[in-house]
Amino acid sequence: MKFGIDRLLSEPALQTDLKGRRVALLGHPASVTADLTHSLDALMACADLNVTAAFGPQHGMRGDLQDNMMESPDFTDPRHGIPVFSLYGEVRRPSGQAMGTFDVLLVDMQDLGCRIYTFVTTLLMGAGPAQPRRATG
Repeated sequence: MKFGIDRLLSEPALQTDLKGRRVALLGHPASVTADLTHSLDALMACADLNVTAAFGPQHGMRGDLQDNMMESPDFTDPRHGIPVFSLYGEVRRPSGQAMGTFDVLLVDMQDLGCRIYTFVTTLLMGAGPAQPRRATG
């Protein structure tokens, strides 16, 4: 079996619709190629793709926040210089500013069923406008 990211990178025909468009990645720590290269790094290494942003769910794009319920801020990726927007921080949905950074969103979030809420909710929440997080009492 070949991961979708590996197919995208190895089959030029799959990249045709992405050429000339701004691409963003929604990924997490398990977003990797068959050789365990993080998908963001693999996409950035592809000369024909214009990756302009990334989005990370709870626990962050690269798993830097593993503690439960720890929110993460938006930041600029230190290696690639692109914005990484948190979908588990001030907002749970992409802001208008974040949505304006890309034309195509690639989703690469593997799940073994142990995060039955986290990643599915991230996909569902991405369908609406950003709303500030409300404190609960």
